[in-house]
Amino acid sequence: QVLIAMALGAAAGLAAGPAAEAWFGWLGDLYVNAIRMLVLPLVFVTVTTSLPRLAGSTNAARLGARTFGWFIATSAAAVAIGLIVGTLWDPGAQVAPLTPAETTPKEIPTFTQVLVSLVPANVFAAFAEGKVLQVLVISALVGAALLALGDKVAGLRAGLEQAAEVVFKVTRWVLRLTPIGVFGLIAEVVGLYGLEKLLPLAGFIGAVFLACAIHIGVVYAGLIKLHGLSVRQFFRGAFAAQQTAFATSSSMATLPVSLKTVTDRFGVPAAYAGFALPMGANMKMDACGAIYPAISAIFIASYFGLELSAAQYGIIAFTAILGTLATAGVPGTATVMLTLTLGAAGLPLEGIGLLVTVDRVVDMVRTMTNVTGQMLVPVLVAKEEGLLDQAIYDGRTEPEAARVAAQ
Repeated sequence: QVLIAMALGAAAGLAAGPAAEAWFGWLGDLYVNAIRMLVLPLVFVTVTTSLPRLAGSTNAARLGARTFGWFIATSAAAVAIGLIVGTLWDPGAQVAPLTPAETTPKEIPTFTQVLVSLVPANVFAAFAEGKVLQVLVISALVGAALLALGDKVAGLRAGLEQAAEVVFKVTRWVLRLTPIGVFGLIAEVVGLYGLEKLLPLAGFIGAVFLACAIHIGVVYAGLIKLHGLSVRQFFRGAFAAQQTAFATSSSMATLPVSLKTVTDRFGVPAAYAGFALPMGANMKMDACGAIYPAISAIFIASYFGLELSAAQYGIIAFTAILGTLATAGVPGTATVMLTLTLGAAGLPLEGIGLLVTVDRVVDMVRTMTNVTGQMLVPVLVAKEEGLLDQAIYDGRTEPEAARVAAQ
């Protein structure tokens, strides 16, 4: 259904042109707003209910360390692919002179500013302003308190478990609207951009798409295979979340879908998935934080006739690997990371204006890659820790049947 909706949306966008934004864009906006409405309640109920269960069943600290370790390892592979594809493809060499779009440089927060911003001064403001990392911190503290108080708050824990069921039910209802939302989103993008805006930077777009495809098809698939899991089952299960990510261009908007996929299709315990997925949606950005800045830096250097030194390549790699963690929760990750990378490597920030015109198109494949990686890491860690329900992953047991059997 979603694939049909994407095809119909592309056709409608081509037929309507710029008018597609007014005619069909509202369908996409309605869907994205509905799914974003669920993100903060979903984060709160999953984390608060997951932490007590997680701490009682396994070593939570070891799980966290493994998760962050895979975040960094896959980011390193992503930036390597970005640098190789960017260097071999060299998309900036044959581009005709372009007029940079007007852009406002992103302010790069310091590490201490990011750290301080994790703790909200006002709990209600964190929810009202959609500060996901702050809500994650609040949820973790509440979950830890529930664990420490034990039976004294058994009633509250039961209430939160019931609230989680309500949120999951509403999520399932909203996800039924996915084909309609995807139709509107694709129609708007195709209608607004058209071929005339994409052709001048077709080489750059192609380089990013190719690098993302290699990262997903070689690195991610290879890691799945090395862990003794079926590559086909993984991508079959991940397909719905990948489509949602491609259409919405938002890891947070895709979070309800990816969380449902990881637990119901891959057999990762909800207690661990409830921690790993929200964290990954904020901190694991292989495409936005590694592939895209690497290729963009090479493109901009080539366009302005600058030759990158070995030291600059090293700076780009180092910034891309660790920069995403340092800017977690900062809006506009891709632009922030590109600004950070160009500044660190001494490349002209004016080059950002060259790429703004195609950012929405490139962001679709970037987000799809990000979300695929965000789902992959919990699967790898759960497999390593013996937490993965192999029967669910292989499709031999439905999640509900597995829960009934466990009871």
